[in-house]
This record gives sequence, C-alpha cells and structure tokens, in this order.
Amino acid sequence: MSRLAKKPISIPYGTEVINIDFMVSFSGPKGELKYFLHKSIKINIENNLLYVKQNVDIDYNKAILGTTYVILVNMINGVNNGFSKKLILKGVGYKAKIEKNILELSLGYSHPVFYKIPFGINIEVLNNIEVIIAGICKQKVGQVAADIRSKRLPEAYKGKGIRYSDEIILLKETKKK
Repeated sequence: MSRLAKKPISIPYGTEVINIDFMVSFSGPKGELKYFLHKSIKINIENNLLYVKQNVDIDYNKAILGTTYVILVNMINGVNNGFSKKLILKGVGYKAKIEKNILELSLGYSHPVFYKIPFGINIEVLNNIEVIIAGICKQKVGQVAADIRSKRLPEAYKGKGIRYSDEIILLKETKKK
C-alpha cells in the first residue's frame, strides 16, 4: 500500500465532495472539478476525512493508489485556493499582452506569436514581461505554462527566452581567444 494513502485527506470547510460509483466531484469557493477513479480504487468519506483504498492488492494498483491520492489532494487544494505559475520574458523587445481571449507574445521572431487561452485558465500580464497563469486544475495550469514557455525556450549563452520565475538558467561561458 502507498505510504501516502495510509493518511486520510482532510476536507476543508466549504468544500463539498460527492462520490458516485467511480466518479468523484469536488466543489468549493473557486469552482468544481471531477475525477474518474480507476476500477481498483475506492474512496470512503467519514467525518470530513477522505480515505483512499484499493480493492485488490496488486503492485500495479499500489502505484495507482499513490497517484490517485496526490491528484485528489491537488483537486481539493485547487477548488479552495487555486494554483498559479509565473513566467518571465527576458530579452530585448520581448513583451506580452492580452487582447480578448488571446495572448500575444513578441519573442524576437519576425512575427508575433499568438496563444489562445483555454477555458478555466486566467492569464494576467504585469509590466509587459511577467505572465501569471492561474486556475483551479494544477495539471492544466502547468500544461499551459509549459506550452507558453515552449514558444521560446531560454538559451544557454545570454538566457534570453521565457522562463519560470523560480527557474535558474546556468549560462555557458563564451569562447575565448
């Protein structure tokens, strides 16, 4: 059994959890998320505590048990607090702006790069070079941040490109004569 799954998940006040067959629904102040459980996983809700158990004791199910536990914790955290990632554009002339539901990035190419903002994600631009991505689904926020970052990865000599705010880029030394 997963070491994580031995501990119960506490359900905060104001969060509603509904378990119907193999579907779990979480609703809180920020929104609502649904998750479909694997057939070998079951959950029990008792006294504002959520217990994740496995039906059959197989090694494969143990891995799914730990993964399911972490996903459920992230969903509860997401509907209560939400998640956010911050990207920084570094380079001469690099800037971002939002028009309607499209993020427009100037990244040193001969043309602007457009990114359509998916449903459930909020993007905010600060100082034309800081992009904050927020939402209730941790996986979706991380995927959107990775998609935007992939438009211009940081390069190794000057560090120009799109980077996470907490990312450290190791710069290479230039050639010497």
